[in-house]
Amino acid sequence: MPKLIEALFETNALRVCPDGQPFWYTSGTIGPYYINTHFLYGSEREANELLALIDEAAREPDGCSARVAAAAMAQYEKNAVYRGTIDEIVSAAKALSPGRFAAISGGERRDWFFSLPAAILLKKPHITIFKNGGGRLFDGTASAPVPDLGGGEVLHIADLVTEASSYVRAWIPAVRGFGGKMTASISVVDRNQGGADILREHGVEPHALVTVDSGLFEAAERIGRISPAQRAMLEAFREAPHGAMRAFLLEHPEFLQNALQSDQKTAQRAKLCIEQDLYHLQ
Repeated sequence: MPKLIEALFETNALRVCPDGQPFWYTSGTIGPYYINTHFLYGSEREANELLALIDEAAREPDGCSARVAAAAMAQYEKNAVYRGTIDEIVSAAKALSPGRFAAISGGERRDWFFSLPAAILLKKPHITIFKNGGGRLFDGTASAPVPDLGGGEVLHIADLVTEASSYVRAWIPAVRGFGGKMTASISVVDRNQGGADILREHGVEPHALVTVDSGLFEAAERIGRISPAQRAMLEAFREAPHGAMRAFLLEHPEFLQNALQSDQKTAQRAKLCIEQDLYHLQ
């Protein structure tokens, strides 16, 4: 795990705010970190290039998996960070006795960064699930309609688990529709926001390479990636996201005012926070 933690920071897949300067989220709330797990592809630029390729390839489902897989495997060969991440996923899958799984699944779009190369390396067919609930079975060379899986077990590989809403809304029902049963999941990062418990409730055994918890924060401080002050804010946010950020705003009333005078995006998010009184400051 230490190498993966280094990689998260090295690629900006995990960004922690400077002390006393939490990030503004789209919802109008604030918090001390961002996670963009797909940056482990090598960098933000390279990850965005693959996302653009995915958007184009998804318009032609029959050829989509092969195009994305070819790009991912080329990156796997040349980028040590990405290769290390995929190798950890493969190791985690092997620990689950992969012979029990009829296939590996991944959902559009960011799951495919990790699920497709892992399936190739594990020599397993890949169920490429699209946002509309449709899918194709990719054998490493060509795609075909997903046959009836006859109740076979499926391992889902994902970039990130938060509250498992995508699983419940789309990925689990899609696998069920193909006649399979999703019984396990491996995510690169578990944000530790209840998703693992929800997966268990749906019969899915959750596994993650990294969990956002005290262990991660302690390791990040130990390797010099965050300061004690940053770790303290991360710990407070993990224990009580709303309460910690409300306390911060009460202690730093200038933070909201400065945000309103900042760039347009920040000002809009601060205005939303105030108008909806998200932290009950009024």
